[in-house]
Amino acid sequence: MPKARKMLSDWNAPYIQSLVKLIETQSKETLARWAVDYAEQAILPLWSKHYPDDQRPQKALYAAREWLSGTIKLPQAKTVILECHAAAREAVANPVAQAAARAIGQSASTIHSATHCIGLALYGAIAVAYDTLGTNAAWEQLEQCAGDECGRMLDALRAVAAGNEPNPAKINWKC
Repeated sequence: MPKARKMLSDWNAPYIQSLVKLIETQSKETLARWAVDYAEQAILPLWSKHYPDDQRPQKALYAAREWLSGTIKLPQAKTVILECHAAAREAVANPVAQAAARAIGQSASTIHSATHCIGLALYGAIAVAYDTLGTNAAWEQLEQCAGDECGRMLDALRAVAAGNEPNPAKINWKC
């Protein structure tokens, strides 16, 4: 079996660039809410299918929501989110679950830095593709499936995007 890729890596792919362009026009709060909502709906079930008793990714999303509502401070949320990243490292033998946990961790981390929201696409879309097609599928098929998922992510962001956002996040892409 060929080694599974951990994430999408073509920064110039049209499905990534479409997301990037819209991301750059939105506030950090809008991006965090979108990433957390999408990860909870579409990506968390992939993790839960493989690790139903491990609640670290779910707790990371919950902590991000608590921070967004002002219930907890950033250091408290970051501690919980780092546990999600640990879950991803521990799931090394399961590409679907590992990519899902990475996507969830990055989505939750958007509360710290808006730049993290792109991790939803880079990790989450490949998690969906691996879950849908299997890790042995041809890369071209996986990338097409992942691109389709990025399209759904873009539609979800468009649905919550603020027109003429007065306070767009300051994003410095270092990908």
